[in-house]
Amino acid sequence: MLEGIVRESIGKSNAKMLKRDGYLIANIYANGVENIHAAFKSNEFIRTVRNKETFAFPVKVGETELKVVVQEYQLHPVNGDVLHVDLRVAVPGVVTDYLVPVKTTGVPKGLKNKGVLIMSKRRLKVRGAIENLPEAFVLDVSDLDRDDSILIRDIESPAKCRLMDRADVAICGVIKAK
Repeated sequence: MLEGIVRESIGKSNAKMLKRDGYLIANIYANGVENIHAAFKSNEFIRTVRNKETFAFPVKVGETELKVVVQEYQLHPVNGDVLHVDLRVAVPGVVTDYLVPVKTTGVPKGLKNKGVLIMSKRRLKVRGAIENLPEAFVLDVSDLDRDDSILIRDIESPAKCRLMDRADVAICGVIKAK
């Protein structure tokens, strides 16, 4: 379980001190839940998010234990470090919008025909309760030839959930290499 501290002051100088000490600034929120301003050790947070086994993962901030989902994050424009993260509390039974990751499997046959696999959408917006959401959308791209793509309408929506992106939006595809 990832453990963090509650930020007493939410000012700029306090945030700078925490960042200098190796902390990652985070906001934890949900409908009906009071916002929590927190800070996590940056390396521990990244390790937890990369090695998580479920869509929602547990965190402990102060005396409060919550299951959260990464809603949004901000990266440094030059070195790519995570600067800030927004975490949404996964309240069971509450229908809301989540961003579910997309993973691909296989090697497209279009790569042999001088093509390149392009990922247009890395996360899909899905409306549903947390218990009905998939861990990730796994797409098999081995049948994609050059100039083929997988659209939102080509994947099946999970039970009791709804895909919120337009049906004609491409998730991934193979294009001609330049």
